[in-house]
Amino acid sequence: MKTNYDVIVTGGGMSGVFAAIASARNGAKTLIIEQYGYFGGSLTANGVGPMMTFFAGEKQVIKGLGEEMVQRMVEKGYSPGHVLDSTNYISYLTPFSAEGLKIVLDEMVQEAGCDILFHTNLVSVEKTNSKISSITVLNKDGLTNLTAKYFIDATVDADLATEAGVPFQLGRESDQAMQPMTMNLKVYGVDTQELKNTVLKDPEKFPRLNRNLNVMKNTEILSFIGFDEEFKKAKKEGRLSIPREDILFFETNVPGEFIINTTRIINGSGVSAESLTRAEMLGRKQCAELFKFLVEDIPGFRNAKIVYTGPSIGIRGTRQIKGVYTLTNKDVLERTDFKTHIAHSGYPIDIHNPKGEGTVSVHSAQSEEIEHEKFDASTFDSYYKIPYEIMITNELENLIVTGRCVSASFEAQAAIRTTPTMTALGQAAGLASVLALKENQSVKEVDVSALQDILIAQKAYIEK
Repeated sequence: MKTNYDVIVTGGGMSGVFAAIASARNGAKTLIIEQYGYFGGSLTANGVGPMMTFFAGEKQVIKGLGEEMVQRMVEKGYSPGHVLDSTNYISYLTPFSAEGLKIVLDEMVQEAGCDILFHTNLVSVEKTNSKISSITVLNKDGLTNLTAKYFIDATVDADLATEAGVPFQLGRESDQAMQPMTMNLKVYGVDTQELKNTVLKDPEKFPRLNRNLNVMKNTEILSFIGFDEEFKKAKKEGRLSIPREDILFFETNVPGEFIINTTRIINGSGVSAESLTRAEMLGRKQCAELFKFLVEDIPGFRNAKIVYTGPSIGIRGTRQIKGVYTLTNKDVLERTDFKTHIAHSGYPIDIHNPKGEGTVSVHSAQSEEIEHEKFDASTFDSYYKIPYEIMITNELENLIVTGRCVSASFEAQAAIRTTPTMTALGQAAGLASVLALKENQSVKEVDVSALQDILIAQKAYIEK
């Protein structure tokens, strides 16, 4: 086993995998380690889907390696590509096959020339002055010490950065509360046409979907939200114990197969083993209740069957590092013109109540909070810039942090946390490590203008 690298990436979720690909494609000897046996993070390990969103209105603002991944899936029949969102929350979303995604990411990482270690966990970090000198990992080979010139933390919980002494904020600044965790439920055998007909017969009952019935009528892949009355009635009768207000489900690339993103585990922590254990079991219990309710009460689900739950609990946020700069909700809402931006995103601030029912969204075109059912997404075509400085720290010269644990406020993280944005951050992180490697410099000294030029040359979307 090799033990010395130019760049080591810890974590194979969407940010980590594209950091590793970008690093290796541009000449760095790169290792990526991942705790599961596959790449993809929340999209493969937590049953999350679809990808939301590469777009802001009709404008695609996330491209690069993320778009290459989408096109590879389209070519192989694993995704229809970008389709209109019939819930009218955003403009476009991207359904996909989770199994197909695993294969495509395997191919991309191997083609880039990365070394890979699955089933491998970070144990400890060693530092020399202001640099990480090595990490110790644990897998079936036992404990192994690995060295590198540069490290990229893509662990989603900032495990590497935290172990190395980087300060962080846990959850919401006021009380450390974290957004609820969710156990996703995937089912098949749903009558999609019956669902559509239910809306078309009584569109006033579905205010979000009623905003643009043409999308609902014509889409081949259905996104759906509603049945608030039925949901409330089942909770009142004691048939459901989910502290949420509606049902949200998305058809995958397989007709009649839906991901239901509705369970809600509150008052938990994604960085506590005890809390995670409770969440996994409670999430499965809620999924069982939810499935029974869907079959008995919701049109189109009478013959549905369960594909799986999870496989593991989905986590929206835990630790945020305190980096050179902290992205704020004001930056997102007012679209701060960062000259050092390395990514864009059109996804809104999307906060699930950490304490119970309620979900609040704020699009960057808005100046105040608005509830989901009170806006028309067709008017929300603005997007915001994300600066390089949220991925680097004051403490360490050779660490870049990417993924949902970057330096951002609770509200700002609720906007940038989704997977398409993670592909853009990951690509930028990988390229930045290569630039630092070539110049033998601190990651804080990277020429961001040069980084932007390379991102543009490699098909990322950067406004310069």
